[in-house]
Amino acid sequence: MTAIDVPASLESFRRFIIGSTCRSYAPRSYLDDFEVFAEREDDKGSIYIEAADKVTLKKIRDVTFVNARDVLGIIYNSKSGNTSLKWRQIRRNSGKVTGEASTNTLTNLAEAGVLTLEWVENYTKKKIQEGNT
Repeated sequence: MTAIDVPASLESFRRFIIGSTCRSYAPRSYLDDFEVFAEREDDKGSIYIEAADKVTLKKIRDVTFVNARDVLGIIYNSKSGNTSLKWRQIRRNSGKVTGEASTNTLTNLAEAGVLTLEWVENYTKKKIQEGNT
């Protein structure tokens, strides 16, 4: 588990959630719409979107797609239980991601743009140094 505490845009965290949960079966129009988010019930690795305005669009498999505006926060827990992350709004669509992430989740966060290349390089250097001590 790796501690995460990084600034992140709402869109990058939305891409992370979709990429980690439902990219293979989400309707194309949902993938391209920055107001569409995936939610999931508690018993399957919860994902919850806290927003001023939220409307349910469609449930596909174990994911409910919602249209959300003025997102204040997002809670993400992986099905495996190895990742627990929160995105909190700081200003409009800018926020901060905090929590604990598995190695697999780190890859997904980097692919979505939540983690920068600089963050990944620093993390890798730190792990290499720890291994050499």
